[in-house]
Amino acid sequence: MAGNVVALVAGTCTEENSHIFSAAHCGYPAPGYGPGSTTFLFTPFFKIGGFEFTKPMLLVIISTIVAVAFFWAAFAKPKLVPRGAQNLGELGITFVRDQILRPMMGKRGDGYLPFLVALFFFIWIMNIMEVIPIAQYPPMAQIAFPGALMLMVYGTYTFLGIKHQGLGGYFSNMIPKGVPPGILVILAPVEILQYIIVRPFTLAVRLFANMFAGHILVLVFTLATWYMLTLSIGLLFSATSFVLTVVLTAFELLIQALQAYIFTILTAQYIGGSLEAGH
Repeated sequence: MAGNVVALVAGTCTEENSHIFSAAHCGYPAPGYGPGSTTFLFTPFFKIGGFEFTKPMLLVIISTIVAVAFFWAAFAKPKLVPRGAQNLGELGITFVRDQILRPMMGKRGDGYLPFLVALFFFIWIMNIMEVIPIAQYPPMAQIAFPGALMLMVYGTYTFLGIKHQGLGGYFSNMIPKGVPPGILVILAPVEILQYIIVRPFTLAVRLFANMFAGHILVLVFTLATWYMLTLSIGLLFSATSFVLTVVLTAFELLIQALQAYIFTILTAQYIGGSLEAGH
């Protein structure tokens, strides 16, 4: 107990040295935002005034380069019979067109295919960073990144709605027609709030919360595997935690793709609704 107190006072208990065999003798290092945690708080690589360049920013840049490089390699010199990167690229574009764009917007939305393809693969690659060694972090677990994508999508479908329906028509079409006046008094504010606040808020928070929670779960069992590794009964607990880490990592791979799909299909739905009145 005395060793724990001394270590905590000295500020030496971190996720890296909090092992059962460590000299610090710290307790189990629960991941979070607390002092000494490196789970979501990153030491900046460099600072310029008030700007700090951190690991999540670097991963976003790397994800962007990977996405651009892949599609550049796939379609810089397209062949009549696709093979290699071009074949994978065409499969990806066909998936977004047939499983996301067409069901939500029909053929009229084909002009927005490049935007939706870029959005889907950009989010997916950033999510995959969580399971890549050294990177081991999904940038979407920082609310600023889903928030930035949400603002881009929100601005896009709002602009298109005003362009195609007119300023007055866009806002009046948010309210259902043919509703009794007594119900309309309650329904109108709810519908307007849905378009203006609820839609963009849930679009960002859904992606953020899933990646945040998934990263926490994987990290908890990864740390538990390391912390409980002993030559006694702890070995059984450590092995169980390791199996759960593998299972959760596999599950997280599914969630990473699913969240990219959900964000993109909702974007397609909102843009499709802006092209013509929904009610």
